[in-house]
Amino acid sequence: MVDEARTPLIISEKTEAPVAKYANSAKIASVLEQNVHYTVDEKSQSVVLTERGFADVERILSVKDLFNPKDPWSPYIINALKAKSLFKKDVQYVTRGNEIMIVDEFTGRVLDGRRWSNGLHQSVEAKELLKPSSETQTVASITYQSFFRLFPKLSGMS
Repeated sequence: MVDEARTPLIISEKTEAPVAKYANSAKIASVLEQNVHYTVDEKSQSVVLTERGFADVERILSVKDLFNPKDPWSPYIINALKAKSLFKKDVQYVTRGNEIMIVDEFTGRVLDGRRWSNGLHQSVEAKELLKPSSETQTVASITYQSFFRLFPKLSGMS
């Protein structure tokens, strides 16, 4: 439990996933080149499209703005690029059947029932040519430490 002290307990609910956007974004990400269309910062786990990347993606999708609030493409493209560049199969995740299972970076154990948030899990599924599962929206979260502080008395056992 010590290694999970900062990991929040999360209550979430399922929302509808735009399957076509994840699949299209994965296809687009597969043809984009690192340092030409996008840059990767492994330390901060982030991906940024270059000017050329923005122009080429907008041309491929036939849209004028990736950030259009009525039909946003930017988060899907960025997540697809993160899935391509930062998330390696058999290192950060494994596939079991038709599921993506997250691997704990410290212990190397498969974290059953865990999912990445903000559409990243669906982007990894699309990268692996699996049908993206429904998205989850966080309703509430609390760390174990904060949860235990809610109780007036604590006890332990070794």
